[in-house]
Order: sequence, then structure tokens, then C-alpha cells
Amino acid sequence: MKPAWDKLMAEYEDSGQILVAAVDCTDAGKSLCKEFRVTGFPSLMYAEQDGKPQEYDGGREYDEMSKFVQTSLGPKCSPENIDVCSADKRKQIEEFMACPMTDLDSKIRESEELLTAADAEFDALMARLQKQ
Repeated sequence: MKPAWDKLMAEYEDSGQILVAAVDCTDAGKSLCKEFRVTGFPSLMYAEQDGKPQEYDGGREYDEMSKFVQTSLGPKCSPENIDVCSADKRKQIEEFMACPMTDLDSKIRESEELLTAADAEFDALMARLQKQ
């Protein structure tokens, strides 16, 4: 696995968006490993933009790890990263951003009311089914 990991690190060495690194948990990296709750070695961990560490449980070959990085990590479509959005999503975000806040609040309230009604309908249906 080490050669595959080294290749992946080299591939993303100059990326400003994705960091692929190795940490020695027996030496200077002890505190980081403790923070990420690393208990076994080797452990492959990743964190998305929220910073919450997660254990990678995919394949250990280069192609499998590279595909995971390409499809799962990096900037996600959002107002801050609109350049990575599809044309449809970009248009939707731009429409929301141009919308007055009062209109957005109203749309949120309407959606919440629809969700509450759907939850109540679901609960009633489940109660009827459980009685049968």
C-alpha cells in the first residue's frame, strides 16, 4: 500500500484544494493521531470541509484510492465554490442569491410546513399499519 499512497501524495502535492499526507503516529504526529482517534496502523483517514475526520474503508490499491479522492474529496458545489457547479446548479444558486431574504424566509417556512404535514401523514399511516 505504501507505494500507492506515495504516488497519491505526489499527485496532489501542489493541490491547493486537497491534502494527501502521511503521519507517523509513533513520533511527532502523536497528537494529530490522538485527535483523529487512530488506533490501528496503517489507518487511512480523510476530512471534508467540515473538518470531521472519517476512516477511509475503500480499496488499498492506487486506482481505488485515486478514484475516491477524485469523486469524493475537494471543493463541493456551493455559493463559495460556484465554479465547480454544473450549469443547472449554478443557475439555481444565482437565483437564490438574487432573491430577497424575506422571500427566502417565506420559501423556507413553506417547505417546513410541507415537511411537517408529510411527517404527520407518515406517522398516521404507520399507526394504521401497526394496528393491522
